[in-house]
Amino acid sequence: MNGIMLYLIGLGLNEKGFSREALDAVSLSDIVYLESYTIEFPYSLEILKKEFGGKRIIPADRNFVENAEEIISEAKKKNVALLVYGSPLTATTHISLIEQARKAKTKVKIIYAASVFDAIAETGLQIYKFGKIASMPKFPAESYLEIVKNNQKIKAHSLILIDIGYEFADALKRLNQNCKNKKISLDKIVVCSRLGTNESKIFYDFVKNLEIKKVRTPFCIIIPGEMHFLEQDVLESFDIPH
Repeated sequence: MNGIMLYLIGLGLNEKGFSREALDAVSLSDIVYLESYTIEFPYSLEILKKEFGGKRIIPADRNFVENAEEIISEAKKKNVALLVYGSPLTATTHISLIEQARKAKTKVKIIYAASVFDAIAETGLQIYKFGKIASMPKFPAESYLEIVKNNQKIKAHSLILIDIGYEFADALKRLNQNCKNKKISLDKIVVCSRLGTNESKIFYDFVKNLEIKKVRTPFCIIIPGEMHFLEQDVLESFDIPH
């Protein structure tokens, strides 16, 4: 890791999920930002600071990251790190940041880590059988279910990411109502909570039974498509939470 650099660092799914390469990059960095607007972390900022040896970590909001002039300007003079939960390139904002940095002749180093897109394989559903990813936004809209409908046409599984600020009960209620409005039939669905952590839980059940479950953020929902019997067997084992 030579020269002044902008590091875009994936943290993985828990407070120890980052790599040795990430630890080295943070130790070299003069300024460390934490992207804090796309996910509710399953651990505190203080815990993360401790894992990085007490390094000062500055929370960065959407406006700061999307309007990347300041962070790119700093990275021309100092080593700057931007920490991202999960994998660093799942959000289009981060792709845009890299492009802007390169246009400004700022060196960029990307350090990868595991994300929810890896961890959902724990459900037993085969990754290559997932269709396009949908996101349930905080504002009232049902358009995300068009993605689900298109996935169902090709018998693919649908991963639905949930916008920050949603409690599980509210997200589940909204999904159920939106599906009724869109005439999408919901059989058993999959709910994944805090994947990759010691508090990881996976549920596979009908909506009415899931309403009473205690599901902590971050969580996601999967509407299964056509399943192989092996997928079905693994999912059925999650009728009792793990």
